[in-house]
Amino acid sequence: MTSKKPEKLSFRQNVDLMADRAIKVLGLETGLADAIKSCNSVLQVKFPAMINGKVETFTGWRAVHSTHRLPAKGGIRYAPYANQDEVEALAALMSYKCALVDVPFGGSKGALLIDPGKYNRDEMQRITRRYTLELSRKGFLSPATNVPAPDVGTGAREMAWMADTYKQLHPEDVNYLGCVTGKPVQHGGIRGRTEATGRGVQYALREFFRHKEDVKGANMSGGLGGKRIVIQGLGNVGYHAAKFLSEEDDAKIIAIIERDGVIANKKGLPVEKVAQFIYKNKTIKGFPDGKFDKNGAKALEMECDILIPAALESQITGENANRIKTKLIVEAANGPLTFDADMILNKRGVVTMPDTYVNAGGVTVSYFEWIRNLSHIRFGRMERRYDELQGRQYADMLEEVTDKKLSQEKREKIIRGAIEIDLVRSGLDDTMRLAYQEMREKMLSNKKIKDLRTAAFVIAIEKMSRTYLDVGVY
Repeated sequence: MTSKKPEKLSFRQNVDLMADRAIKVLGLETGLADAIKSCNSVLQVKFPAMINGKVETFTGWRAVHSTHRLPAKGGIRYAPYANQDEVEALAALMSYKCALVDVPFGGSKGALLIDPGKYNRDEMQRITRRYTLELSRKGFLSPATNVPAPDVGTGAREMAWMADTYKQLHPEDVNYLGCVTGKPVQHGGIRGRTEATGRGVQYALREFFRHKEDVKGANMSGGLGGKRIVIQGLGNVGYHAAKFLSEEDDAKIIAIIERDGVIANKKGLPVEKVAQFIYKNKTIKGFPDGKFDKNGAKALEMECDILIPAALESQITGENANRIKTKLIVEAANGPLTFDADMILNKRGVVTMPDTYVNAGGVTVSYFEWIRNLSHIRFGRMERRYDELQGRQYADMLEEVTDKKLSQEKREKIIRGAIEIDLVRSGLDDTMRLAYQEMREKMLSNKKIKDLRTAAFVIAIEKMSRTYLDVGVY
């Protein structure tokens, strides 16, 4: 009699197993644990749209994992592989992510089963507005209760269409711009949102390298400069993370993995040139400054210092985890490691910075945008010139006391008042620093916690359970 092959776990099951590991550490009562893990509600919609003179039917979802805090927050992706299980898993991760970084949102996620590449701009607008209508009618879109954002296959354009549609449906809502985040700046968005998740990856790594014991624990030394990085996915998140790390921190991007293969160069790849090449040619194959291999998945196993999966979930599994040769995995994507891969890598001593922390930059800056929309004023508008005046007085006093004239460059640095992008980056940097420090302290203070992921889940679930108990369960 042949033994049955173990059934492959779904994305949602993998997320729940990671949560269960933290719940065991906390010793939560079963009923409370189940309440925290369960999705509160899931909406499935089917709607028609006229495309090229023919009616096409589209399927979409919006899952709300937790309303322990409102609004529920999470992106909307457009993808031909989208499904309800994925949406529920991503919604759960959003709850844990928001709790970890102290963003006062519950978790939600949405998806539309569609290949955006098959439709032109006008068709995508028609489909998006129709999807928005369905979400709004069912109570799954509102500045107060449920706030989407961009994700795979969507961007500022789609968010602008959604916000405008919501405005037409609810002209009395003075806070209508807050119904979505990730909008164009000229339509209520905030500077720094587009690159926020990638910038958060950079800030997460910077904080990791500030702790020499942690760097040593990952069998590395020194700072980010010169570290060999393999990055999977050069979409919005991967592109910005790779660009910032290479241009601002002097790290070397030695390989970039895309859908059609991988390009590698031990001396480092010019990220901006690679991105322009892909945009122009719709492929990574043929880039002149890198060696191409069509087996991109195999490149995850390249020897490197840092591996950044920034594409899709379940890229590192029990099947390939033992062949991973990196020292540090930085999860820029949602759920790139399965539960069994995580267990294998932990046993091998490979350090993983979890997605619940690493890619929290997007929701953090979304929070800033939402606050901006509700307050109806851009950050820095009231205090910038006052700060400049204070800086000018300080510079004058410094010159008087030292009897030395400041250079024009130094004087301008002292005088300059913070603009919106400065405040956004400052807030994001502070968030990523504090969250890492909290994870680290939790892990070091509890012998039952052996890794950063478990520490992140313990912190998040602890905060969520406290909220449930404080307001009462009824």
